[in-house]
Parts: sequence; C-alpha cells; structure tokens
Amino acid sequence: MPVTQGTSTGKTHVNDRQIGSRTNDADPGAFVHEGLFYAGITDYLAATVPFVLDGLATGEPVAVAVPGPNLERIAACLGDAAAEVRMIDMTVAGRNPGAIMATVLTRFIDEHPGRRVRIIDEPIWAERSANEYPACVQHEALVNVALAGREATLLCPYDTRHLEPTALLDATRTHPVLVEGGHRCASPSFHDPLRLAAALDVPLRPPPETADVEMMVFDANIGARGVRRFVHEHALRAGLDPERTANLRAAAHEVALNTLVHTGRPGILSVWVEDGHLVCEVQDSGSITDPLAGLRPPEPFDGDDPRGSGLCLVHGVCDLVRTHLTGHGMTIRMYVRLGRT
Repeated sequence: MPVTQGTSTGKTHVNDRQIGSRTNDADPGAFVHEGLFYAGITDYLAATVPFVLDGLATGEPVAVAVPGPNLERIAACLGDAAAEVRMIDMTVAGRNPGAIMATVLTRFIDEHPGRRVRIIDEPIWAERSANEYPACVQHEALVNVALAGREATLLCPYDTRHLEPTALLDATRTHPVLVEGGHRCASPSFHDPLRLAAALDVPLRPPPETADVEMMVFDANIGARGVRRFVHEHALRAGLDPERTANLRAAAHEVALNTLVHTGRPGILSVWVEDGHLVCEVQDSGSITDPLAGLRPPEPFDGDDPRGSGLCLVHGVCDLVRTHLTGHGMTIRMYVRLGRT
C-alpha cells in the first residue's frame, strides 16, 4: 500500500513502557483504543481470538470489523462462539473510511446502552489506495475524540509484514496504547488527535491530465436540482449502474444544498472519471468548523429540521469522500466506483 503520511525507516517495536492488563486499565466509562502490530496470521489470531473470547466470557457484546479473509479466519477459530459475535466485512462496511465511525463503531455501541463493548476495528490493510489512506488515518485519530467517554474497547490490527513503515508509524500516533507479541505499552508517539487530523487536511491532487473534466457553476437559480441533473447525466454517460447513480446524485445534492444554504454564494461542480471511479467535486466559499462533521451520526433533532445529517449521508453512500479546507473556502470530493468490485 503506498502511503504518504509520516516518515520511518524500519519496523516499529512496542515492547517497552509496558502497562497493566486491559481489564484493569479500562475504568468504567473509559474508552480504550489499542493498535495491534502483528507479523503473520499466527500473530494475528493469537491476539484477536483471545480478545473476542475474553469479551464473551465477561458478557461484553463483541463485534469484529475486519477485511473478509481475516474475518473468515477469526470465525473459523471461534467455532460455535462466532454466532455470538457481530461479524462485519470491513471491505464492504468500511469501503469509505469516513463512514466507519457512524455505521460500524457508534452504531454497535449505541445498540448496547449501559454495557461495555469490544470491537476489532481494522480500517487499514495493504490493498488500501494512497488516495484512501489519509482518510483512514483521520478516522483513527478522530476516533479518540468521537468515542471519548464511551464504554468501548477498540483493537486495531496493523500488518507489519505488508504495510509500509509509514503506516506503522502513523499507528503509533493515533493509538494511545500499542500491543505487540503479547506486550502492551503506552505509545510514546501518540499525537493530539485534532492536530493530527488537521495536519492531514492537505490540498487534493488535481484530476489526471487525461481526464475529461466537465464543470458547471451553480447558484440559487440553478439550485441543487440542477446539480442532480448534471451529475445524473454524467453518471449515465460513464456507465454507472442505477443504484450508484442514485447514490452519487443524492450526495451531490446534499453538498450543493449546503453550499447554497450556508454560503449564499455560487459553487463550482466538477465531474470526471479517475481510477475506476466517477468523481464529483464541489468547491465553495464555505467552511466546516467541526472536524467530526459527517463522520459520526447527527445529533437528534426536533421537528423536521435534519441539520447535520447531510454530510453523514454523503459518507454513507460514497465509496470515498475527501475534503480540503483553505482560508478561502473548501472542497468536497466524492468517489463512487464504476464497477462492483
């Protein structure tokens, strides 16, 4: 997996500054976020399977959200106990890293009020693209903020044999606790989550020179409906299937509506095809002050005012969402795969 954040020249070890057992460290109501470094499937199963079984033994609801092959391996080791665990293929549920917080983690925690839960959360694997990776690191950093005070223990596996050293270094920055070879320690490199997430807000790479980029300026006269029509026409031309066309059309509508309602000024809509995705980008003069906007479920609202739900919907229906905030405005870029794979 090509990655761009961080610098490192060798394997990261975490076998110093050991801390006590997971059970003793987790005060009631405390959120625990651990990064697991493993070298091979034997190491992987030696850490993840006991984590699950210990949770079941203490009556904690357990979810395993990992890529499909690893999900199958854990299930095979659990045997009949797998039926007691929420098994989630992260390549499906977490295809967009920005959707994991709301649709996987928070949802599972909220389904078990008043109970501590355990979740294996594996958002980063070797096949993740360089374009997806910054959103993955933002997710790992902001989990510490979004779930602070929630009764949950997250164990996040990192493959030391196949991930780039920079990914391992970033894991030490996003996890307060690290686990390797049965040892647990406080991470000496743990960063302030909000500062780290902000540092990942870098300019998005321009469309490929070979891309046929189509643009339109939309305002209150054209409206969000005009944006929907523009995206719909280009989705049909690109061969996007009906379900994904509807998803991208709805996402573009929500972002355009935010532009018109919150800035009162025109926005620029661009559409192109890149790396097997139809890409839809909206640039406007607005800003987002909440770093968790769209990443966690919106707060309950009264009456018919659904404020806060728009960006969450965008993350839920797109395969990837990237944002960039500048002093002059912001860019929201939405990706939907052209194929089913």
